Amino acid sequence: MKILVTGCAGFIGYHVVKKLLDANNEIVGVDSINNYYDQNLKKERLRILRRKALNKKKIFLFKKVDLSNKNKTENIFKKYRPQIVIHLAAQAGVRYSLKEPTVYERNNISAFTNIIENCRILAVKQLIYASSSSVYGANKKSPFKEKDRTDTPLQYYAATKKSNEIMAYTYSSLYKVPTVGIRFFTVYGPLGRPDMALYKFTKNILSRKLIHVHNNGNHARDFTYIDDAVDALINLINCFEKKDIKPKIKKIIDNKVPHFIINIGNSRPVKLKNFIKTLENEIGIKPKIKYLPHQKGEVLNTYADIKRAKFLIGFKNKTSLQKGIKNFVVWFRDYHK
Repeated sequence: MKILVTGCAGFIGYHVVKKLLDANNEIVGVDSINNYYDQNLKKERLRILRRKALNKKKIFLFKKVDLSNKNKTENIFKKYRPQIVIHLAAQAGVRYSLKEPTVYERNNISAFTNIIENCRILAVKQLIYASSSSVYGANKKSPFKEKDRTDTPLQYYAATKKSNEIMAYTYSSLYKVPTVGIRFFTVYGPLGRPDMALYKFTKNILSRKLIHVHNNGNHARDFTYIDDAVDALINLINCFEKKDIKPKIKKIIDNKVPHFIINIGNSRPVKLKNFIKTLENEIGIKPKIKYLPHQKGEVLNTYADIKRAKFLIGFKNKTSLQKGIKNFVVWFRDYHK
């Protein structure tokens, strides 16, 4: 199967491509390799993917593309004609969106428009795209269910992700483009992003530097290990055609529109201070902590209801927080040695 994966040098994108290379797939990966965080980590991910493709004698083609560029995006679709599109490219970072909202408009909205319009033109079998748990915003009801209100985003990043969901539904309704939006909940693991808490905390604890913790560490996150998140995404590929899933989809979609949202999370929220304690136990160094007030735009707690994921694809989290953090720390020490 020919699959286009955007954001293939990013954290989740890298792991998705790595998993897809285990099967008989032809992968076209695109990424802009922007400088939001260390480009060397992105290049390291690409190096690993190229080596795996070579060793397994599989096809992995990488193209550096700015997806907000209409013509360049169109050219990728015309040249490679993917059957499935997995759109994971985006400007990440909740806090950064408070400083640079126009970057999010370009990379998360304009780029998504280019992607989904070309999916329509080419009549792709399916578009799977990354949404985010941040769309739940000020929603105080928990656990968060896919049908809960998501019209109170707390930052512009969340607003762009909600926009993607609305745009996808519109295209599915008008043009019958099959689309699935995955609301990922705080995905973590080896080769993770340097702007994420686990990476920053690990780096500073090992360097005996301060770590900054907002809200006294009392806010909770539904930490989801990368392998579990990727397994869920892989199981959703071509789901509208799978005999065991297709009848179930009919029970959850609205008005026969081939689009649905699905939560992928651990469904076990952990307070940040307990997360830090688990990290401390793994590293063996007591962290120096500076507590700060609650940060503007920060969601207090996230908690995924994953009944839909269990119903559709038998989703199950296999990785404990202790094991996940251990795997990350082992990778981090090796990468920075």
